[in-house]
Amino acid sequence: MFHRIGRVVVRHPFWTLIAWIVAAVAIAASAPTLSSNSDESSFLPKSYESIQAMELQQSAFPSKFTPGAEILFQRTDGQPLTAADKAQVATINKELSSRTDIPLNKGVYPAPFSKDGLYGLGMVNLGNNSSDQQKMSDAAKAIRADVAQLTKGTDLTAKVGGSAAQVLDQADSNKTGQAIIGMGTFVIIILAMLLIFRAPLMAVLPILLIGVVLVAANGLIADVTKALNLSYNASVSGILIVVLFGVGTDYILFLMFRYRERLRAGEDHKEAMINAVGRVGEAIASAAGTVIIAFLALCLSSISFLKQMGPSLAISVGVTLLAGLTLVPAVFSWIPPRVLFWPSKKWQIEPQGSRFAAMGNTVKRRPALVAVVSGVLMVAIALVATTYKASFDFASGSMPKTVESMVVQDTITKSYSAGAATPTDVFVTSSSPLDKSAVDALGSKLDIAGVAGVAPAKYNAEGTTADISVVFSNDPSSSQALDTVAKLRDVAHANAPNGTKVLVGGMSAIYADIQKAIDRDYSVVFPVAAVLIMLILGLMLRSVVAPWYLMASVGLGFAATLGATVLVFQHLSHQGGLMFMLPVFIYLFVVAIGTDYNILMISRLREEAREGREPRDAAAQALRHAGPTVAAAGAILAGTFASMMLAGNSLFAEMGFSISIGIVIAAFVMAMFFTPALTALVGHAAWWPGHADRRKAEGSRIVASSAGTRSEDDELDASRH
Repeated sequence: MFHRIGRVVVRHPFWTLIAWIVAAVAIAASAPTLSSNSDESSFLPKSYESIQAMELQQSAFPSKFTPGAEILFQRTDGQPLTAADKAQVATINKELSSRTDIPLNKGVYPAPFSKDGLYGLGMVNLGNNSSDQQKMSDAAKAIRADVAQLTKGTDLTAKVGGSAAQVLDQADSNKTGQAIIGMGTFVIIILAMLLIFRAPLMAVLPILLIGVVLVAANGLIADVTKALNLSYNASVSGILIVVLFGVGTDYILFLMFRYRERLRAGEDHKEAMINAVGRVGEAIASAAGTVIIAFLALCLSSISFLKQMGPSLAISVGVTLLAGLTLVPAVFSWIPPRVLFWPSKKWQIEPQGSRFAAMGNTVKRRPALVAVVSGVLMVAIALVATTYKASFDFASGSMPKTVESMVVQDTITKSYSAGAATPTDVFVTSSSPLDKSAVDALGSKLDIAGVAGVAPAKYNAEGTTADISVVFSNDPSSSQALDTVAKLRDVAHANAPNGTKVLVGGMSAIYADIQKAIDRDYSVVFPVAAVLIMLILGLMLRSVVAPWYLMASVGLGFAATLGATVLVFQHLSHQGGLMFMLPVFIYLFVVAIGTDYNILMISRLREEAREGREPRDAAAQALRHAGPTVAAAGAILAGTFASMMLAGNSLFAEMGFSISIGIVIAAFVMAMFFTPALTALVGHAAWWPGHADRRKAEGSRIVASSAGTRSEDDELDASRH
């Protein structure tokens, strides 16, 4: 099938290119515009307690609000606020309450001054419109402009934080981050391709071709997101750039290394490309298939952000696969090799005595030692993963600490009770009026460890629902606050007055439920993806043995990647925890994309075995021929993900480091040493029950040898070595 695809596109390169350009433009032109949603509560389905509590609050206490923005006042000279300053703060808050230029504005309410007297607060009620990100962003812009005007000429200065300001700052940060990531990705790919091929055209063409793929993929993602009514977060765009250009470059390298090998064997450049597609097409399709399956498994997630990300990334890889089998071979075969690889001449010469041949010989001679050393290395790093802690401060994780909204958040945390701005609410509700003495008795029992204060209960007009506000002593997004939520829920549920229902809500409760949802996803998404990936590997290799140890090695690589990230960020950088979504991203890119290198290596190993080589010799030759491809592709992909560390926020820094180190482990430890060594040790049993590795040996090499002549495979082998 892949030979036929290669033959069609190589014979019609012009029309293949035109078809791609027309399709990309048409899809992009008709795609809808998506608005980003970073509201954590929208991540969860309505079955979770925190979401039920939020809905109860909106119906029973429509005037109660979680501040949409927080205005932090202080003196310009940094001294404590005077009586006149405090009066000025009250005047400004009152003036802002009546401003009609602020979208969603329902009033600005004063909050207590900080205990050290340095700060005052204005809490802005923007209603329950947190999912309308554009209006929230516009509101933050207007508040900042009005506050700057109202404090001008006074001794006061003010900064605006809160969820609306975070939406605005996050959007600006995403634009900057995406520009940095995109530029870093382009530079890394161009420099790496120049280093590998010594040819300017080979460095530029992948960027241009993947750019066409990006246009088509973005349009399809917008169509699917709109059609399925999925939530969208702008952070996906930054990830998408890296995935498309990183994975696209990988597939181009898989194809071009094999194309160059066929040219060195003396084939005409068009026939060489057709054979390259035929020989490596199955490996590329299988690699892409595992990635697509892993991404689509996220549709089983209960987190809306991940549920949307799965199809988006699956579409991008699917379009990249289609381009790798059609657009790329058509364009590259259209250009004569002397032009494509100019000015280098090395594309015509097979390198002799390369380091990959030496590495292959090491695996051949001592496969057990290589497997043990590489395995122990991964296990040692993986043990650190047991100390992983999650952080749920999504806003600060996706922005630099220096932006205005983050400065406000940090200042409030330090100068007020850590949970003062976002208290946890314990709601008591019944179909009939509540017994207030029973509610007060419940409130008295909520003053547990981790709670800084419990406010008297407030009742709705009918007296059927009570709200007990609880302020935590720890940061609402910290692991300590999440532990407090669990204990608070146990106490509240156990002491609920007869005939009532108790719900614990607020941001900390939302974070706790997100953690519960993530834990649930780990137990569902990961096993389903693993089974489906194993099926793909089994079908490709015609074996039920090899997929088991391949998946075991990938699982070990996942644990080692998480362990390395925990070591660097939690232990060496002393962060309180890693972003809660990080294990999912490691799964997506290390387990899914990292499997590509195992697939490429194992498929080449099988090809060498089919030519009649014994398992150890086949492993040595596979490493010699596929090693350069894996090394180049792994280095480029790791470099492109590492560019995310330049974006200036901890989320992208953690993602960039973890995924790049995971790709390094997958390419340079698993695919280079662990997998070939294990396959050499398992021997012919690795291909059971099909014994596909012996088919060509029995049908070609042995028969030809008994006749005293050299087969076509022997001639090809001689031309290689």
